[in-house]
Amino acid sequence: MLEHGGRLRRAASEFGLPPEQWLDLSTGLAPYHWPVPPLPQSVWSRLPEPDDGLSDLAADFYGAALALPVAGSQAAIQALPQLRSPCRVGILEPTYAEHRHAWQRAGHQVVSLSADLPAQQLAQLDVLVVVNPNNPTGERLPAARLLQWRECLSQRGGWLVVDEAFMDATPGYSLAEHSQLPGLVVLRSVGKFFGLAGLRLGFVLGAEALLAALEEQLGPWAVSGPARAVGQAILADRRTQQLWRSRLRQDSVRLSELLTSLGLDNGGGCTLFQWRQPGALEAQLIYRGLARRGVLVRQFPELAGLRFGLPRSESDWQRLRQALYDCLKELA
Repeated sequence: MLEHGGRLRRAASEFGLPPEQWLDLSTGLAPYHWPVPPLPQSVWSRLPEPDDGLSDLAADFYGAALALPVAGSQAAIQALPQLRSPCRVGILEPTYAEHRHAWQRAGHQVVSLSADLPAQQLAQLDVLVVVNPNNPTGERLPAARLLQWRECLSQRGGWLVVDEAFMDATPGYSLAEHSQLPGLVVLRSVGKFFGLAGLRLGFVLGAEALLAALEEQLGPWAVSGPARAVGQAILADRRTQQLWRSRLRQDSVRLSELLTSLGLDNGGGCTLFQWRQPGALEAQLIYRGLARRGVLVRQFPELAGLRFGLPRSESDWQRLRQALYDCLKELA
């Protein structure tokens, strides 16, 4: 299993603090509690039905022609490589490691690429995988460049797979409206923006034939009845979505300013998290110093960086500020 954020129990054991005493900022999820409505008994006692309107609601929400529900975008990441014979796959890295893991496990040749991808390298690929905004750096690539890559790939029967798990707060930059184009596959995650990671719900946006093949690969009842019911409710709640986006944008700016004010100004981020690269040793010492104070962030040792999620309450903001101040004072 690859490393992921949210391993709170392991951190609690390592640093000797019970889970309830931690401020967990390691996952990059919206920190607020979405108002999930009560569910009818039928969603527990009946098998899920694919014609319940969830796909149509998702397509409308994302501005896409078609949307296939999946058990979190991770399910699609694992299944998509099964739909192609072994081929050459490029991944813009550093990024979410599950993409490389899934394509390699399925027998594909995977090469690591950078965002300044030259035409000759693109011409050697069958599939290109891009996370946009990128995780963990927050870098966002322009839609025009991505669509140009898609055009080149699709002419040879190739795919551009764009993982937009962190895009919901900035929908104007999404490729969702183009997802019906040949060779374009867009992944969306409900867990990040809505703060409902435990729901395990996501969507794949793409052409009809590709979505049909993916649905067959995933098998029947890929998404549970309760997840489908919650998904319908939250996707229809446009008022709360607008409030969510506004709040996330404000808190993202606040977090960036907080980190910069304390001297952590080398990095970037997106609406749901901030990324800082203080250096390998400094990142490790800051991570451990925060953890001793019950604040969990995500460390990326191979990138000499740290990813900070958004605090939920004012007391959480003050706790993060004080813990960071004390930790950095120790290092100085």
